Amino acid sequence: MTAQLTVRSADIDDTATLVDLYEGAARWMLEHGIDQWNPGAKDERHFRRLIESPSAEVWLARDGAGILGAYELWWSDEQAWGAQPPVAGYVHRLMTRRGAPAGTGRALLRDAERRIAAAGRALCRLDVMVSNPRLRTYYEEAGYAAVGELRDKPSADGRPYGVLLMERPLVVR
Repeated sequence: MTAQLTVRSADIDDTATLVDLYEGAARWMLEHGIDQWNPGAKDERHFRRLIESPSAEVWLARDGAGILGAYELWWSDEQAWGAQPPVAGYVHRLMTRRGAPAGTGRALLRDAERRIAAAGRALCRLDVMVSNPRLRTYYEEAGYAAVGELRDKPSADGRPYGVLLMERPLVVR
């Protein structure tokens, strides 16, 4: 991973870029038989809503060659985790551009963890579709452990799907 990686808060002008990142990742998953994201499922309105939300953030990473990836950081996730005390940050849509240097996704994940710890929260949480063992392994190798399962998380179209709830303890300074 290059030391020139910079991460900044996304703004409204970045919504098309975020959709492009999502679409690229979703198409790659489909082409590789990974059941996780669907092309067309996230549009500019999705990212605009999060950018404007006081309870979520969207972060965009680049290097000298351009945009490498992005992620969403939510400060609550009742749909998956239920009502919780403010002890965690929740990572969603960790995306890397196809062809980004190896380690870009892990660098973005560590960036999210640093932001969560800096906010005084001791856990980084995320959820992974039960049908995606490859992604579960990716997060386990990054230090995450499965702490539960939600069998009926509703999708945008209302159909339920199963997710593993995963978390990693952080050092709060």
